[in-house]
Amino acid sequence: MARAFPPSEQPDKSASNDSSADPAWDVELLRVLVSRKGTQVEAQWAIHPQLKQDLLPNEWQEVMDLMARATDIVGNRFSKALSEADPMPPGNA
Repeated sequence: MARAFPPSEQPDKSASNDSSADPAWDVELLRVLVSRKGTQVEAQWAIHPQLKQDLLPNEWQEVMDLMARATDIVGNRFSKALSEADPMPPGNA
C-alpha cells in the first residue's frame, strides 16, 4: 500500500546557520496500479491509512468517487494503448 521514503542524500549544510531543520520525508499518500494479464487490464488504487482516517465521511466518499473515475480512465487508456501496440497474435486453432 502506501510507503514512506527517507530523505534523499543532500549536500552537507553545516555551513548554513539553520542546523535545527530536520530533513523532510517523502510519503506516498496515493497510488494507482494498472496491471495486465493477457488481454485483461486491471486498475486499482490505494490511499495511505492515516489519510483515510483523517478524512470526513463526505470527503472519503468524494475521494472514492474521484479515484474510481481516475482508475477507469487510466485502465481504459492503458488497455487501448496495449491493443494498438501489442495486438494479439493469430490463434493456432
